[in-house]
Amino acid sequence: MNIIINTQGMVPIYEQIVDQIKKSIYNEELKEKDKLPSVRSLSNTLRISALTVNKAYDALEQEGLIITVHGKGSYIAPVDRNVVHEQQVKDIEKELSGIMKKARRSGLSNEDVLDIMKMIMEES
Repeated sequence: MNIIINTQGMVPIYEQIVDQIKKSIYNEELKEKDKLPSVRSLSNTLRISALTVNKAYDALEQEGLIITVHGKGSYIAPVDRNVVHEQQVKDIEKELSGIMKKARRSGLSNEDVLDIMKMIMEES
């Protein structure tokens, strides 16, 4: 598993870890019962605090994506594809909601935001 951390961005490191592990699960690069690196080894590899890795693993466990067995490690949980799709939709809704709040604070109208979204979609 290759996790890349962007220390220059605004996204907290634990969220970057969560997002990258989720993506690997969603893309089936990580499968049920695959073992994740230990908190200690991943923190050493990434040169970050073990507490940060632990926070990421806790968030993944709360979402039901991993299972942690005390003294044994953390493993990918059984994944229902319907649940994965629902979670992806929720993740996007959460991101878009944050964008809309920022747009409102910046004084952009719904039409301005729609124009920006159309422009982005055309470029993709």
